[in-house]
Amino acid sequence: MTAAEDIVETTERLDLRRATLEDVPELFAILSDSRVWTHLPSGRHTAPERTAQSVETWIAGWRKDGIGTWVVRERDTEEVVGYGGISDLGGVAWNLGYRFAPDVQGHGYATELSRHALDRAQHLSPERAVIAYLLEHNIASAAVARKVGLHLVDRGPDAGNPDPDAVRLVYADRELSAEELAAAHR
Repeated sequence: MTAAEDIVETTERLDLRRATLEDVPELFAILSDSRVWTHLPSGRHTAPERTAQSVETWIAGWRKDGIGTWVVRERDTEEVVGYGGISDLGGVAWNLGYRFAPDVQGHGYATELSRHALDRAQHLSPERAVIAYLLEHNIASAAVARKVGLHLVDRGPDAGNPDPDAVRLVYADRELSAEELAAAHR
């Protein structure tokens, strides 16, 4: 399959493709870069096998849900600059998430991708909330959430974070039920 044939979706400046295991080396280069993990250093990938596990999860998500995480390339290039999209949160909501290589951060790609993913999720399952959860000190991601129309619905401890003082913010496209909010805190 050529790169042009596997394009799933496009935005104004980005090509969004479903991930394959062939993407692991480029994704690992991003996910192993400590600059990508300034807000959550423990999330940094230290082995390509961890990245491969993530890709396998994304592939399974597409099969199960008909939506998922895309590998992101700048339009008309073959270079992977990040990933992002929608994933299932316990069958009750969608999680909006992304990561981009440090050299393309600040170009508005996260907002562009997030708008597209949010539109797709709302079209596919308008009854399901779209949630973005992030650490309180991640000001850039909070700005993206607000730009795409999500609003802050909760603030609390970040379960499972090695930093006991970490605070999780939950943004959503609507008010959340107790079940939806619980899914955002798993």
